[in-house]
Amino acid sequence: MKMTFYKYQGTGNDFVILDNRLQIIDKKDTKRIAELCDRRFGIGADGFILLENDDHTDFKMVYYNADGNESSMCGNGGRCTVAFAKFLGVIENETEFIAIDGLHKAKIENEIVHLQMQDVLEIETFQDHLFLNTGSPHHVEMVSDLKDFEVKQNGSRIRYGEPYNEVGSNVNFVNQLSSDHFAVRTYERGVEDETLSCGTGVTAVAIAMHKSGKTKSNIITLNTEGGELKVTFDSNDNGYHNIWLVGPAEQVFKGEIEW
Repeated sequence: MKMTFYKYQGTGNDFVILDNRLQIIDKKDTKRIAELCDRRFGIGADGFILLENDDHTDFKMVYYNADGNESSMCGNGGRCTVAFAKFLGVIENETEFIAIDGLHKAKIENEIVHLQMQDVLEIETFQDHLFLNTGSPHHVEMVSDLKDFEVKQNGSRIRYGEPYNEVGSNVNFVNQLSSDHFAVRTYERGVEDETLSCGTGVTAVAIAMHKSGKTKSNIITLNTEGGELKVTFDSNDNGYHNIWLVGPAEQVFKGEIEW
């Protein structure tokens, strides 16, 4: 069976996206999903996304890591799915959709996608890092020489080490550029490598930097290897609320695959 696929990218974080509103795709075929995400033998992507119908919202986003396994929330994938939904005519410029971590609001303004993330109520603070969940689990650690830092080697060691072990965590390495501006490089579980950008990762970094007192701003600019993102939020004694991930999402190409 031939299917039309679309390739999207958000600050270099790239995804294969399919319209599965007719429920044609065999979602248990993790081997085929992994093959499509392979950069040498497939299309190549950090993740695989299905847009599906939902009874209570505009659409449902189903996200798979590049290894073929369904995964936790992907922020840049969410932004790309919103852009895809607009392309399909499912939405106009504002939407509510459901993902694995719950309900999300989003809007598109001048081709920039604003995605509301889940509230963050718990942050674990340690001597050399912070840990929090922004739809996906994230370890956040500051380093001095981010440009030459061995992200894959060090990220893999942390991702598989205590206390994360096999379940794992995404790992973010951070360098502060100014009072409200940070550079970030991320090792993503499921990809098992550095990605050019991670939406839930930069969201975690922005909140962690505020929590640790590195910034007092609630509007944070984050430089990734693939481009610039912004994160805004409100904070109080109960945690972080009204969190928005803001950045571009672009359709790169489309084609046909055999499923």
